[in-house]
Amino acid sequence: MPRRALKSAFFERPATDVAPALLGAVLCCVRGGAVERLPLTEVEAYEGFDDRASHAHRGRTPRNELMFGAPGHWYIYLCYGVHWLANIVTGPPGHPGAVLLRGAGDVSGPGRLTRALSIGKAENGCPAAPASGLWIEAGTPPPPAEITAGPRVGVHYAGPEWSAKPWRWVWTRPASPRH
Repeated sequence: MPRRALKSAFFERPATDVAPALLGAVLCCVRGGAVERLPLTEVEAYEGFDDRASHAHRGRTPRNELMFGAPGHWYIYLCYGVHWLANIVTGPPGHPGAVLLRGAGDVSGPGRLTRALSIGKAENGCPAAPASGLWIEAGTPPPPAEITAGPRVGVHYAGPEWSAKPWRWVWTRPASPRH
């Protein structure tokens, strides 16, 4: 069966709609001439100006400018000066939304994921398309019984109203870890 890269229209929705729809989709990354394909198993949504856990909560800055751009582009930033974290921009241009990729295949944790695939600053701002070497393909969605929604991780600074939102989705029984 031919693989199909997700188009920007897929991402032109609220992050809270895109995130759970990404479970089972396949993160693709070209490394050393080969394509590594990992099914997405954990994602986390950041949606709009009101979301106090979002980088966009305090407005547009040089760091978060990409969140206000075209959907289906990568927003990759350095966290704590140590870990690159990969987000896909969602929603219409001008509205800040993004989905953090927290796990794929047998890799759990957003910093571990980018390290495993050598994703970093070079991919920041690139379209999620095969031509950029980093994209997401349609996959097989997990059964609803295998999806768990829970609070986001590491955002206690946003206050209990925002840190407790069940905007993190985990596929509890993923398919084979590598394609």
